Amino acid sequence: MPSSSASRSGELSSNDSRRGRRRRPRQPRRILLIFAGVFLLLVVLSAAWLGIRAATLHSEMQHVARLVPELKTAIQDNNRSTALTKVDELSVRAQSSRQLVSDPVWSMATILPWIGPNFQAAREMAISADDVVQLGVAPLAQSYEALDWQNLITEQGINLQPLKAASPGLTSASHALRASSARLRGIDAGALIPALKTPLIEVRRELDTAGAGLEAASDAARMTPEMMGSAGARHYLLLVENNAEVRATGGIPGALAILSFDNGRMSLAGQSSAGALGTFSPVVPVNSDQTEIYSARLGKFMQDVNLTPDFPTAARTASSMWESRTGQRVDGVISLDPVALGYLLDGTGPVDSMNPEIAKIAQGKLPQKLNGQNVVKTLLSDVYSAIEEPEMQDAYFAFVAKEIFGALSKGQGNASGLIEGVTSSVQEGRLRLWSQAETEQSIIGKYALSGSISGVTVAPAEFGVYFNDGTGAKMDYYVKRTVQLVRACSKDGYEETTVRVISTNTAPNDAARSLPAYVTGDGNFGVPPGSVQTNIVAYGPAQSTVETAVIDGQKAPFSPHIHDGRPVGVVAVRLAPGESQTVEFKFGKIVQHAEPNLVVTPTVQPVKDVILPTANAACG
Repeated sequence: MPSSSASRSGELSSNDSRRGRRRRPRQPRRILLIFAGVFLLLVVLSAAWLGIRAATLHSEMQHVARLVPELKTAIQDNNRSTALTKVDELSVRAQSSRQLVSDPVWSMATILPWIGPNFQAAREMAISADDVVQLGVAPLAQSYEALDWQNLITEQGINLQPLKAASPGLTSASHALRASSARLRGIDAGALIPALKTPLIEVRRELDTAGAGLEAASDAARMTPEMMGSAGARHYLLLVENNAEVRATGGIPGALAILSFDNGRMSLAGQSSAGALGTFSPVVPVNSDQTEIYSARLGKFMQDVNLTPDFPTAARTASSMWESRTGQRVDGVISLDPVALGYLLDGTGPVDSMNPEIAKIAQGKLPQKLNGQNVVKTLLSDVYSAIEEPEMQDAYFAFVAKEIFGALSKGQGNASGLIEGVTSSVQEGRLRLWSQAETEQSIIGKYALSGSISGVTVAPAEFGVYFNDGTGAKMDYYVKRTVQLVRACSKDGYEETTVRVISTNTAPNDAARSLPAYVTGDGNFGVPPGSVQTNIVAYGPAQSTVETAVIDGQKAPFSPHIHDGRPVGVVAVRLAPGESQTVEFKFGKIVQHAEPNLVVTPTVQPVKDVILPTANAACG
């Protein structure tokens, strides 16, 4: 019996031991459940935390978006106190946005699958906004007085100190925008939800636009003082282009002068004319591509240096001709036309157009006061009826330019109006600048001001249409033109684009008798008086080809060429009074799948009236 009891006791002990071993896992399971509950609670709390911060971030960024146009308006209105207030508000909002995305919970959310890129994008946008405000906008605000354009023009000329004072702030702001743009370009927009993708694309576009403007302002503030004589007098050859006898960059450079700057003070002297420089033999060397297209006349006559649309080439040639004839080496070349002079007059106000010598020659046939409304008609039409001698016509041009620059040097008018006039002149291709100094020219070459047909200023899918007079007279005052791009359907991976040019001679039917012989040319170059002959030059994008030319629906012979890798086609048209012609150049093999851009010779017409919206052919 004892042995039996002992046996059962042993069995019970063994069973109890096994039951004990089976119960032990229950405690770890409870612990796991507790951990899971805590984790779930943390996830819920984190999600709520992120949701609250995301909503707050959205509100702050909306405030930033609202404040930016308000700041722009205050600056444009020259409202200093409002602008500084808006900058302070922007700073507070931008800092708040950055703090919202800088905590550990938000950082962890950026690595989550699917949703993580959205939190990362929001973080990058908030950081970029704060960088732009603190490193860009704030330094500019500190230099606000230095950027007060009303203090730029004084009775002593251009006040260079504001530009010098503004340079550090502009450089800092430009750098901040470039860095922020690079940060946002690194975000994959395709991985974002629409609520973030759309504003990201918009912010990128805004930063690119603002960055380009600030880089230009930074370059100008750094370079302009020295170019205006802060470190010693500078002398520039001024070409006043006459659009009544059209050339590729605008018009024949009939009137010449030397525009000097001495610590911002402007003066105009050395008036001359292209005709007075005579013929150059041997010719001034110009590269073979351009000589083939435009002939050796480029380097033979000052009147023809700008048959090429490439202003750096024209300017180098003109400066060489001036130095050869006068012995004076200039620091650069500036060109502008009567329309640009009109824009400047809008800023300066009217100027007296008559000194005793000019008044005697004009015999009361020209206005006593020139302003932005009458200067173009006076210089490009009326002067030829009032003054018969070509030399005196050029002298009148030069005198008008001298009076306008004299008004500028005395601080006449308002700075904002002048800046608007200069900006319009550059945008329309009516004001161009070239510098002998390579470092300066390398900066100028980044902008449309350079007038280059190749390089960084030329859009990937850029077309150019330029006009050169073949009449040998001043009839282009009466020619009206429109230019339009017509895009065809893509074929075999390439695009085709037609450049359509419509020209109309609006001269009166009796132009041969009613207009001065100097205006019509009197048939001296084989063109009947009253008719207009023009060489139309069309440029396509690099690597494309010019395939055909058509005049009024009929295939026409044309001259194909290459200039700096761009295809060029040239045709000549002749228009009798009242006649119109349509010329179409077809460019093919276009590999740049980008929105096309069009540049044209600035003529008497507003550029906005010449360039028509791009048309697209119907595709089946």
